[in-house]
Amino acid sequence: MTRKPARMYRKITGPAYTRREYMGGVPASRITQFVMGNSKGSFPMEYRLVAKEQCQIRHMALEAARIAANKHIQKRAGAQNYKLVINVIPHHILRENKQATGAGADRVSQGMRKSFGKNIGSAARVRAGQLVMFLQTNPNMELPAKEALRKASMKLPTPASIVKVI
Repeated sequence: MTRKPARMYRKITGPAYTRREYMGGVPASRITQFVMGNSKGSFPMEYRLVAKEQCQIRHMALEAARIAANKHIQKRAGAQNYKLVINVIPHHILRENKQATGAGADRVSQGMRKSFGKNIGSAARVRAGQLVMFLQTNPNMELPAKEALRKASMKLPTPASIVKVI
């Protein structure tokens, strides 16, 4: 079965489905780290990536945004001259009613009978104006920090803005 497009899970519909103890076989989140760079360092400049619209961000999109931002800022600033933190955690479990396709699928598939769906991944529910990730660095790294967050915003399903905090 192929993976469904992310636009199918972008909108927030219904209550959050988060109780993992009641469901078997929830796929693991792709996000490997939530804090990158120098986690104990304190830096004077902070840049925030803020979502403009409410949506659900899948764990794969968060991981892609993290990799893009981390790779860009690490090349420019060095490994110990920044702190990048992912601020949202994918708790909401996504489900999919898988349909059989191909020859003889009409005998195998049950259609919409008992169509609750199987767990296929997780997503973070984000409100409009919510902080998605932030980057702390030194004042001389303003342009690379903004570019890193811009590249990360391209991986997210919602428009985002970069806010400078001093």
